[in-house]
Amino acid sequence: MNSNITIERKRVDCNALPKGWQREEVLRKSGISAGKVDVYYYSRALRSDASLVPPIRQTASIFKQPVTVVRNHENNKVKHDTKHGAQEKPKQLFWEKRLERMRACHASGEELDDIVLPKNLKALGPNVHEQTVMQSLATALHVLNTPVTGQTATKSEFQKNAPAFINPDQPLMQAILVSDDDIRRQEDRVNIARRKLQEALKV
Repeated sequence: MNSNITIERKRVDCNALPKGWQREEVLRKSGISAGKVDVYYYSRALRSDASLVPPIRQTASIFKQPVTVVRNHENNKVKHDTKHGAQEKPKQLFWEKRLERMRACHASGEELDDIVLPKNLKALGPNVHEQTVMQSLATALHVLNTPVTGQTATKSEFQKNAPAFINPDQPLMQAILVSDDDIRRQEDRVNIARRKLQEALKV
């Protein structure tokens, strides 16, 4: 741009156009185009050029927005979001430990005796008591729709990093394997209990 060019501006209301329009005449006083007049029309009702730029979407990314897929090639594949639908809620690890040192009692205030774990059930976890194992086992039997087998990780793995190896869907006990002999012994106990009940009802 030539710095020697001087411009004189003159703006007046334009009566030939609706109210609010102005006519600006720009007279060039020097340079090659000296003496020429440029005419511009302005309206106060119109927006400036900067405001005519389409607005940028500033919606937070957490909200789902419709997206138009433009396919430029037949082999283009669209990735589908697999997180839609019902999702499993996260579970707190070692939630059973919040119930430690809490005892059940009668209405009179007398505490009930603790339940003793069978010999084949062994606690697994950081400072897990037998009563904590019973609470987690009872919860698993009532809530889970899958077999209750216990933790599959070894005791050494739990000692290294318990939160990394724990299965929150299983009770805090070592994995157990129920044999045919165990089932047979349990059936015998059930039959004995039934006979005792029948004899008691006859009296």
